[in-house]
Amino acid sequence: MIVIDSSSPVPPFEQLRAQLARQIHDRTLAVGTKLPTIRRLAADLGLAVNTVGRAYRELEAAGLIETRGSAGSFVSAAGEQGRERARRAAAEYAAVITAAGIDTGEAIRIVEAALTDGTAAPPSPPQPSAHLPAAGRDA
Repeated sequence: MIVIDSSSPVPPFEQLRAQLARQIHDRTLAVGTKLPTIRRLAADLGLAVNTVGRAYRELEAAGLIETRGSAGSFVSAAGEQGRERARRAAAEYAAVITAAGIDTGEAIRIVEAALTDGTAAPPSPPQPSAHLPAAGRDA
């Protein structure tokens, strides 16, 4: 069951995204489960179609769901890949925190703030390594 709290400071799309992601991760929604159409879920929850569409797009970008054209959206088997990406990101974050000398409590508060205020963004694409020789120059 999805519940949207209109008095919450967390945007409705993020509440929906988080609840669906949680249900996928805890396997309440099994791989292959067909999700309601965007229009249907928007009507059921009293949300704008664009709000539900954004949540679905973010879930798809995270690899948790896949859209199969007119057949609809389904829970993806790629969700396990998402877990592995999250584990790798956590290890990288831990290394950054350690190098910066930030204590564990503050590091956790930083993550919690990013997750609860809706500002957690998908990772940016990898940047070229700064230690590679410039094009056209001798290495």
